[in-house]
Amino acid sequence: MNAISPQEAQERLQQGALLIDVREPNEYQEIHAQGARLIPLSEFQTRYQELPQDAELIMICRSGARSERAGQMLLDNGYSNVTNLTGGTMAWAQDGLPTSTGDDQ
Repeated sequence: MNAISPQEAQERLQQGALLIDVREPNEYQEIHAQGARLIPLSEFQTRYQELPQDAELIMICRSGARSERAGQMLLDNGYSNVTNLTGGTMAWAQDGLPTSTGDDQ
């Protein structure tokens, strides 16, 4: 699976990519990348089909491990344009990119 930096992800989001956060709701509410859509890994197997197959999907979690698992699940189920964000939400915030708190999806 391809991996990109937070800065590269921000550029791709501006071009129409979707950012999918696979952490649990309590983690998401504490801090998340602005614009990220929450689909927790614990629900991913039953909800991944909500995601469009014709858009670039950038997967994000806390540090990159769970998002890689979710991304691989997408690839295994016919999705092709899936990328993992290296370093996850921690790297996103450290790079000074926009974050939010609460449930705003």
